[in-house]
Amino acid sequence: MSGMDERSEAYENKFAHDEELRFKAEARRNKMLGLWAADLMGKEGDDAEAYAKEVIVADFEEAGDDDVFRKVRRDFDAAGVDQSDHQIRRHMDELMHVAMKQIISE
Repeated sequence: MSGMDERSEAYENKFAHDEELRFKAEARRNKMLGLWAADLMGKEGDDAEAYAKEVIVADFEEAGDDDVFRKVRRDFDAAGVDQSDHQIRRHMDELMHVAMKQIISE
């Protein structure tokens, strides 16, 4: 294998590894977001866990974070939870950083 082929393969392996980490971190972030949102909506125990799973599943509707944001926004509006779009997105970003740190440290 030539040096160029080896570098190309190494890059592809790194890309695949990074994508896998990002996928795991997004799922973890979505669970934490779902539990946070459930708490603000007064859900506890099994209801909170079930809601967190709904948030995780919402992420498969389309690429990006907008589907998750819309789910939480819609549910907050229905439950009368006072959180701005900015607050929700900021919390999503903060939880993504937490999730990435947790995944990397495992």
